[in-house]
Amino acid sequence: MKVYIAGPMSGLPNFNRAAFNHAHFHLWSKGHVVLNPALLPDGLTQPQYMDICLAMLRCAHAIYLLDGWEKSAGARAEKALAEKLSLEIMYQSEK
Repeated sequence: MKVYIAGPMSGLPNFNRAAFNHAHFHLWSKGHVVLNPALLPDGLTQPQYMDICLAMLRCAHAIYLLDGWEKSAGARAEKALAEKLSLEIMYQSEK
């Protein structure tokens, strides 16, 4: 299954890449194809990141929400789209 990771990035040390990469390995080790926005390069604008991330999400079967996702406007938007697309919703706290 293709799983998109969503969670807080802006304003966090190294854009919270450690949490995203930990989740990536966890999901990958279960056999999933992981769509990880933390692997995108630095230097894009917020609208450019969201455009790419929403495209990645539209390719997924599920969204995996990292703890703290509620504090991120981007992650809330991604969850709303995932719900609209009837994707499976997975939560880090429910491993």
